[in-house]
Amino acid sequence: MPQPVTKLIIPAAGFGTRMLPATKATPKELLPVLTKPVIQIIAENAVKAGIRDIIIVSGLGKHTLEDHFDRNEYLENYLLANHKDDYCRQIRELAQMANFIYVRQKGPYGTATPVLNCKNLINNEPFAVVWADDIVDCPEDRPHLKQLMEVYEKYGASVITLVNTDDEGTKKYGIVEGSEVEPTVYKIQNLLEKPGPEATRSRLGSISGYILTPDIFEIIETMPKADGRERYLTDAIDLLAKRKPVYAKIIDGRQMDAGNVFNWLKTNIEFGLRDPEIAEKLKDFLKSKVQ
Repeated sequence: MPQPVTKLIIPAAGFGTRMLPATKATPKELLPVLTKPVIQIIAENAVKAGIRDIIIVSGLGKHTLEDHFDRNEYLENYLLANHKDDYCRQIRELAQMANFIYVRQKGPYGTATPVLNCKNLINNEPFAVVWADDIVDCPEDRPHLKQLMEVYEKYGASVITLVNTDDEGTKKYGIVEGSEVEPTVYKIQNLLEKPGPEATRSRLGSISGYILTPDIFEIIETMPKADGRERYLTDAIDLLAKRKPVYAKIIDGRQMDAGNVFNWLKTNIEFGLRDPEIAEKLKDFLKSKVQ
């Protein structure tokens, strides 16, 4: 059996410019979906899949990420003294659900850099990567990373997340070209970064969520850097797929982007419509606004 996947890297060093001015002093990863920050939802889903170590790659002004996942005994004691035991339980469990490790991002801009920054913490193990503003909403008993882990365990190789997309999606996502080896699982031939509809026939889009083997580090370190182009993780995965099998899985779930104002608002509304405490009030409010 392949080594189990127990470590997750969450890149969280970006400026969050699409959410300014809210993100001037508050990390975009801490913007809430109802009462939970996006990064907390991602971490909780990862723990459900068996992740034990969560490595957050942060940057300037992101110290509040550490505060959020740390104990706050003063607040806990205040809550207990005011008979708010449930809130106290929630924040205690938050700090205890995983081993949180923090790395400061160093190196050129691009999605491959935060992964490379964690090389010394991985110890030649397979690991997961999830972007900090992308919730992949899956059935409770089929967490996102667990679905990828099942493919990794079967084939012993790196696995990335796919969704079916359209022409417009070829401008937003990395696009996978490959052959289907079983229903919803593809062996990758090429992974093209936002190629556009004319450059490929494929409409299989790569979204947040990867299980990667440690040989990806050597590729990131040595891959050529194109002039004026970011160092993309998708470029490294494409090179890895040229050397050894890499797979892609169409996930049983749905991407819920929280990285721009409109999609963040949609995600809040969708979560609100599921919440038994506010769902009916929210439905009535929304109906009143469309009449």
